[in-house]
Amino acid sequence: MLYLYLDESGDLGFDFFAKKPSKFFTITVMMVQGVENNKKISKAVKRTIRQKLYKQARTELKGTRDSITVKTYFYKLMRDVPFEIYALTLNKKRVYEHLTRKKERVYNFIARKVLDVIPFDNANTRIELIIDKSKGKYEIREFNQYLVRQLSGKIDPKIPLDIEHHLSHADLPLQAVDLFSWGIFRKYEKKDMEWFNVFKEKVKYDSLYLP
Repeated sequence: MLYLYLDESGDLGFDFFAKKPSKFFTITVMMVQGVENNKKISKAVKRTIRQKLYKQARTELKGTRDSITVKTYFYKLMRDVPFEIYALTLNKKRVYEHLTRKKERVYNFIARKVLDVIPFDNANTRIELIIDKSKGKYEIREFNQYLVRQLSGKIDPKIPLDIEHHLSHADLPLQAVDLFSWGIFRKYEKKDMEWFNVFKEKVKYDSLYLP
C-alpha cells in the first residue's frame, strides 16, 4: 500500500490591497510506503499529543499553533520511519489576473504538479491519496475527476487509486503533513528556516512555481 497525504498552507486570496493574504501558497504531499510505516506515523502523532498537548487540552497537532519544541519532539519520534515529502509553492503575485478568480482551478493545478513528481513505481498493490477535507461535495468531485484524468498515464492500470477527503482531527498522518507543509510555507513566506531545517532530510522535492 502506498499512502499519500496532501495538505496546504497559506491561502488563495489575491486581494493584496484591501486585505492581507499570504504571498505564497504551498501544497505538500507526504508519501508513506506500507501499512506498518503508516501506523508508526500515527503513533508518533498520538504520542506527541499525549505528551506535549495535554496541558492545553488540545487533541490535534497544527503547524500554525505548535511550538518548535513540540514539532521537534514529534519529528524525533518518526525520524527513522521511511517517508518522503514533496512540495510546490506558488508565488501568488505572479498568477495571471483572470486566474485569481478561479481559485479551485489554481488549487487543482498545483496539487497535480506536486503529484506529477512522485515516483508511483513504488506502488505495487494500491494507492491511497488522502486530502485534508476543505472542499464541498461539488469541488471534491471535480478535484477527484481531474486528478484521476491527470494521473491515469502515470499509474499502472492494475493498481487501484483511492482518493479520500478526511478531517485532520480524525486522520493522524494528516496532522503530520500539516506540520511539514507549514514549515515549507514559512520558508518562503517569512524566510523562517527553523522548523524546515529539522526535517529537510526527508524533503525529496521542494520547488517554487512562478518565481
